[in-house]
Amino acid sequence: MSGPLGVPVLLSWVCLWLSWQAQGALIISGIPKSLETNGAARLLQKRNADVGTVEVHSFTVDCAVRSRFARTIMTSTAINKGNAAREISFEVELPKTAFISNFSMEIEEQVYVGQVKEKEKAKQQYDKAVSAGKTAGLVKASGRKMEKFSVSVNIASNSKVTFVLTYEELLQRTLGQYEIVIRVKPKEPVQEFKIVSNIFEPQGISYIDAHATFLTNDLLPLVEKTVTDKKAHISFSPTIEQQRKCPDCPGTIIDGDFIIKYDVNREKNLGDIQIANGYFVHFFAPKDLTRLPKNVVFVIDRSGSMSGTKMQQIQEAMIKILEDLHREDHFGIIQFDSSVDSWRNSLSRATEENISEAMAYVKKIVIADRESTDINAAVLKAVDMLVTDREAKRLPEKSIDMIILLTDGNPTSGETRIPLIQENVRNAIGGNMSLYGLGFGNDVDYAFLDVMSRENKGLARRIYTGADAALQLQGFYDEVSSPLLLDVDLRYPDNAVESLTTNHFSQLFKGSEITVAGRLTDNDIDNFLVEVYGQGFEDFSEIGQFSAVDWSVMYPEDDYIFGDFTERLWAYLTIQQLLEKSKTGAADEKANATAKALDMSLQYSFVTPLTSMVVTKPEADDSPMIADKLTEEQRQQAERSGGVSDDILTLTPIVLPDYILTLTPIVLPDYVLTLTPNIVLPDYVLTLTPNIVLQGQGERSEVLSHSRPSTPPNYFVDGDPHFMIELPDKNDALCFNINDKPGTIFNLVRDPVSGILVNGQIIGDKKIPPDGVINTYFYRFGITHWTVGVRLEVNTEFITVYQGGERIKLLWSAPSSLKGPNVDMVLTKDRSLMVTLKDSVKFVILLHKVWEKHPYHRDYLGFYTLDSHLLSPSAHGLLGQFYHGIEYEVSDLRPGEVPGKPDATMFVKGQQLNVTRGWQRDFRNDVKNGENVPCWFIHNNGTGIIDGNASDYIVSGLFKTT
Repeated sequence: MSGPLGVPVLLSWVCLWLSWQAQGALIISGIPKSLETNGAARLLQKRNADVGTVEVHSFTVDCAVRSRFARTIMTSTAINKGNAAREISFEVELPKTAFISNFSMEIEEQVYVGQVKEKEKAKQQYDKAVSAGKTAGLVKASGRKMEKFSVSVNIASNSKVTFVLTYEELLQRTLGQYEIVIRVKPKEPVQEFKIVSNIFEPQGISYIDAHATFLTNDLLPLVEKTVTDKKAHISFSPTIEQQRKCPDCPGTIIDGDFIIKYDVNREKNLGDIQIANGYFVHFFAPKDLTRLPKNVVFVIDRSGSMSGTKMQQIQEAMIKILEDLHREDHFGIIQFDSSVDSWRNSLSRATEENISEAMAYVKKIVIADRESTDINAAVLKAVDMLVTDREAKRLPEKSIDMIILLTDGNPTSGETRIPLIQENVRNAIGGNMSLYGLGFGNDVDYAFLDVMSRENKGLARRIYTGADAALQLQGFYDEVSSPLLLDVDLRYPDNAVESLTTNHFSQLFKGSEITVAGRLTDNDIDNFLVEVYGQGFEDFSEIGQFSAVDWSVMYPEDDYIFGDFTERLWAYLTIQQLLEKSKTGAADEKANATAKALDMSLQYSFVTPLTSMVVTKPEADDSPMIADKLTEEQRQQAERSGGVSDDILTLTPIVLPDYILTLTPIVLPDYVLTLTPNIVLPDYVLTLTPNIVLQGQGERSEVLSHSRPSTPPNYFVDGDPHFMIELPDKNDALCFNINDKPGTIFNLVRDPVSGILVNGQIIGDKKIPPDGVINTYFYRFGITHWTVGVRLEVNTEFITVYQGGERIKLLWSAPSSLKGPNVDMVLTKDRSLMVTLKDSVKFVILLHKVWEKHPYHRDYLGFYTLDSHLLSPSAHGLLGQFYHGIEYEVSDLRPGEVPGKPDATMFVKGQQLNVTRGWQRDFRNDVKNGENVPCWFIHNNGTGIIDGNASDYIVSGLFKTT
């Protein structure tokens, strides 16, 4: 893309994930060398008295930002206090758009430094390592925007290791601010813990904010912020005691995101230029410009694959987007499968009446029976509408034309040849409008959308399937909803600069920023003439002479801060743009762009899609490990395969006594785990296939299989009543029942920081069944968001909302929606109520209808948490205590009392529990039949897995905390 959105939003997002055991120690593999295979990492380990003797002494994050360019250095030191060598792992997460620039390990005063090499050359070492049975990859996709870097090394007794990882990125301004997000998950208190960020912005800092998702009232004063006109210093350094959840608890409250948001002053419409070390960078984001009207056609895929939640989420997002259209905007709607239909034959002005009619049209979009998609015809129809209306002068002369395509598949109808579709669209658009391709899920051909969008002044973005898909759509629309300028040109003296990054941009949107960098050939920086032109509501033209200070002269002692940052910013931006050019254009142009990007990646030691970092471990018999930069297509391929790891587990019948589950060949009675390379699953997932027969049993143990696709964590209670804790990162789940007398009210979620309270009351069967066991179910929930004054009561008959002295009652039999500033509710015809509470939590309550003449059972409710990431680490309750994860190990798999449901031993929260492999039903996607989800069942009312006893969660009223 040739606009400021061409580089996606960058987050300084760091996740320290050190695998811990009790007393703050790293979990160390005690598997003998003779049993190690394929470089497998720990999932389970041998338990002996010597394990748990490595402790992490320090963890620091140092993020330095100079004129939007950030360099983040993460350092961690671990000490092996045991009497034998141990393997220590270092894992962090970094933004997928950042470039790793350095990694080193210091062991016994010897420093091992990673080297950046051409990917093809590094691949030879990678292949050699894989063929030798070692896991050589250091970088894997992790979620939507992150990459996980991990490395492990053996450390001798009484030795220490220091890991240092550096990555660099250019922060992008989005919706009026820059954002730095540092994710920390140390799992246990660290002796020396510190997050520090120093920000220097010569334009002056207009505002800055720092907070964290895990901050409690006690920790809030520890966030120290010192701000002057141009500088900000932010630090967070709790003591080891302050990190604990409670004085005697082994865990830590530090678990979540540390977030810094800021913006700069903008006094000059010409922008701001910084010069250092022979390079310059120009930031352009003028203020007080009038928004341009936009003419947008939404092209919506209605093919069969869009059924279910995808279309519901598109409809939800479209309603919100239509509401946000400005009165001077024009819009059209097209829906397509193998045929193409439009709401109207031309665009309509965004009047109140037209928007209302468009909403009704969107709500009535019906999914086609077939899954064929004619993307070519649909996009060309949108282009024709815009061209026809433009020629007929039905659109404002000074306005921007754009097409937003929403699809989840590939072209399978009409014209299906991708190069020809791209050519057709490119010729039809002729550079006169922008195309944005939004691809749902993993089946979409993202590379096709990406190229087609970039060739037409737009960009592609993946929309991940999940509960927040509608929010992703709305978020993207917000970025492009307010265009300010078109065809922006930034010009500099030809005899003064060279090696410019892109200096022509198709559009500038409100809240974004244009960045241009280059190399100076003329040292007379006092005569640096800059011209900026653009087409806006009023044509933009600014010419000025900059008298910039050369920082390398004024501040010679600060090498990084004022020395090479402009050069590295220029290199970063140039490589990013060359990588984009390598995807479009003629073959020779793509080859030249690739070659230049490779040369610069090697020159500046950046790990890009064309290079790899080779890390040589100190053990003589170990092959080097390779850190790569993944492309979006590689990330998508990993997700299609089920995750982001390099290996898949299979089972072979063999017994190795005295070991428990790990990703090294280990002991399960009658089975041993082995690894098959080149199949991708998330982070070494345990998969026990359905055709395994437990010794002494003659039927399949299908309950062991857990092959559900990777999804966000889900925590729910349903049935009589069954609690389920799904853990996608482990590809596993835990479950337990809670039984008490009818009428008892339990606390499910309570977060004193965000102000969320969820209680549920149980009801019993109508009468005692023949087996003498009365089942209980949740039939009534009370939900409170006391910080915004919202209260909901949901029972099996109706839903009541209380806010601001008003009361609104909804019936389960009448599908409806309710939207307000603090709560959104959608009630569907399948008796599913989705509730979103402002800045806190999103959940679904399901009504299960039972035949009214059933002799025993009653109607009941299920409660499903869809999104809880904004809740604080203080969240608790029968469900809430699991929102921030739980660590456990399972071993000693053995036949259980019930055929097909084996027993095992679980080590969790310092206890050893007997658990049984079973399943519970998840009704989120199929309210009528549900889906079987395998899980480890914890007996005795969840004793050992929940904090305390079940009776500790009983409260006195539906909206009471005690």
